[in-house]
Amino acid sequence: MTKKILIVDDEPNIVISLEFLMKKEGFSVAVASDGDEALTKVASFAPDLILLDVMMPKKSGFEVCEALRADPANAGLLIVMLTAKGRDTEVAKGLAIGADAYITKPFSTKDLVARVKTMLGIV
Repeated sequence: MTKKILIVDDEPNIVISLEFLMKKEGFSVAVASDGDEALTKVASFAPDLILLDVMMPKKSGFEVCEALRADPANAGLLIVMLTAKGRDTEVAKGLAIGADAYITKPFSTKDLVARVKTMLGIV
């Protein structure tokens, strides 16, 4: 079964490149451009993994992560924070509220794909 990835970012250029990259790797992809849309898409798309930006309109990635982790139905959902906010305190906060990984921008697409595949158990 094809693994599903939800890309949540308000930067169109990042969304386009991530969507292309993940589809090229064989994933089913959905996109959300703000925190509220992300929560709606999780309910309708049921992704296996979310690539989640931190700085977004309506709800931040931190707020989205907290909301998802508060719902037991999302216990198996993998969350990767993908953000320009790379200070130690922000990384610690992201991991503390339930993110499974924290990757700072700019990032290597090769490393990101490898990380996603490893997290999803794809060798």
